[in-house]
Amino acid sequence: MNAPTERFSVFPTRYRRVHLVGSGLFMPGLPVPNAEIDRYVAPLNRHSERIKRRVLADNGIETRHYAIDEAGNSLHSSSDLAARAVQDCLRAAGAKLEDVGMLCTGSSGGDTGMPGFASMLQGELGARPMEISSHQGICGAGISALVHAASAIELGTHARALVATSEFPSRLFKRSRFVPSGYDTDFDAHFLRWMLSDGAGAWLLADQPAATGLSLRLDWVSSRSFAGDLPVCMQVGFAHDKAGKSYLDYPSLAEAERDGAFLLRQDTRLLPQLFDLGIHEYANLVRAGCFDPARVDHFLCHYSSEKFAGVIEDLMERAGLRLPRERWYSNLRRRGNTGAASIFIMLADFLREKTLQVGQEVLCFVPESGRFTVSFLKFTVVQAGSAPARAEPARPPQVQVGDAGSDEGADVPPPHLPLPGQDGRVAHVLRELAGVWHEFRSDFWRTPLVRRIVQGRMSRDDHLAWMACWIPQVREGSLWMREAVRNTGAPYEELVRLISAHADDEQHDFRILFDDYRAAGGTAERIEDLRRNPGGDALNSYMHAAAAQPNPIGLLGGIYIIEGTGQRIIPSLLPRLRRQLQLPESSYRFLRYHGENDVQHLARWMDAVTHVISQDPTGDAGERIVATARDVAALYVMQARHVL
Repeated sequence: MNAPTERFSVFPTRYRRVHLVGSGLFMPGLPVPNAEIDRYVAPLNRHSERIKRRVLADNGIETRHYAIDEAGNSLHSSSDLAARAVQDCLRAAGAKLEDVGMLCTGSSGGDTGMPGFASMLQGELGARPMEISSHQGICGAGISALVHAASAIELGTHARALVATSEFPSRLFKRSRFVPSGYDTDFDAHFLRWMLSDGAGAWLLADQPAATGLSLRLDWVSSRSFAGDLPVCMQVGFAHDKAGKSYLDYPSLAEAERDGAFLLRQDTRLLPQLFDLGIHEYANLVRAGCFDPARVDHFLCHYSSEKFAGVIEDLMERAGLRLPRERWYSNLRRRGNTGAASIFIMLADFLREKTLQVGQEVLCFVPESGRFTVSFLKFTVVQAGSAPARAEPARPPQVQVGDAGSDEGADVPPPHLPLPGQDGRVAHVLRELAGVWHEFRSDFWRTPLVRRIVQGRMSRDDHLAWMACWIPQVREGSLWMREAVRNTGAPYEELVRLISAHADDEQHDFRILFDDYRAAGGTAERIEDLRRNPGGDALNSYMHAAAAQPNPIGLLGGIYIIEGTGQRIIPSLLPRLRRQLQLPESSYRFLRYHGENDVQHLARWMDAVTHVISQDPTGDAGERIVATARDVAALYVMQARHVL
């Protein structure tokens, strides 16, 4: 099969001589159980209790820490939290601050807008002159700080470097913050009040392993932002539905606060995009030979909610890259979600609770929902005095398609390919499709149509133009599916049933979409008066030509792209369309239907792929599915680009 495109291949930063020799943390105050949250983060209105119960039921957090008292007074500064974590880290490493030449910090924000957080922390520590850098973001900020510090050690610029992280979000959640904007604030501003907590973590890096005991050799870090693809998901600085107006654009900060610009918001409808990105990055790292899941002994996963742990595990399973849950480690239940500090606190807890062995591999996953950054890093346990330099790990052979009856040539060696009862070739096809989807999703989100929706500039005329060229395209869907059924025979009889059922489900979709178009103000009297755009014409011709071939099993790749768009992208766009267009709800029935039902459609698609692979007499079924997915992805993007 074709390898992933250069643009979406992953190239992690590799290290030879960077070691984690100490870790520390500081959690302010006593653990606060769920029953006592209201003493610190008080209810805002009659909806607060219901929202709190719902969020806590999903996130699984049982206790967390706050650096404020019950009156909302700060008991620490953010730099004080970080300084205490640094001191704990140095004690654990048996090191002195004066032996450290570099300090890198990561946080969503310190105590001051300026200067940077690293400056404030250096001052808090009373540290001697040193090189510093401040990295601001959300969960990924700590990883950015880590990359800077590790790269300095790898280059030989410094022998030791500290990476410190701190988060103090409770200052944003106290009831008094919400008074200027009113208690009836939107759900997105409520949500994070029950998700985030305070704390700090620190790591000490060195160019040699510790003199005694075990150290963690940092093998590589992969951290990629997808901010150019997707809209903002978590932010403070913009008021609700005023994404183009910064808090600095108001006549005064008081007016910005009254408008809710200082409320921390999470667009929960966009969150599924983060895990879609995360699992595709995970699969790409495996395909690039960065690690073998079968050899990972410990998986530290910074998920913000226990609910997401199952989502991540399910996605791993579907790609045949599952890490058994007994290898997972999380301290979310007792520490809460501390943003950029989470993985630093987690590793500190992990190292104090677990007994490690030389040679074990530790994989860390840090997703960030700010504007979507996905980070992975891998450590190997080494003993005291081991040589810092090592040979570059051998890379696996290029991906090949094995014979129909074996898993030979797959890009991850057994025993980690198949799930129980699953053909390893199916997992291989899913991993290849992951690369295709990764590229398609990025291109689709950057089309003029989607960019206009994301930027809040979509007009009713734009919407009608989109519907007008989409309706005749949707009408063809059940037609080319039925044409494919007519041309499908032995040994794919079960495929005929599955595709026929899918065509039955979708044969009237174009009528629903036309009714939506009319409800939105469309003027065409008949569907026949509407025309596909050039991209739609190209896609339609391709699908019919593919369906006309004997046993057109490659069309399953096209269905994967089309149905995946309905499941993974449309639900994120629909709330934005509603806010911008103010159209009657009857004009969104088609979009709403696909967001709610394409999960079932993709389950049926999974059954179809499994059947085709198991019955394939030639060994090229996977090739055909992936090749068609790649073609349809390009044509689907072309269709979207021609809308406006």
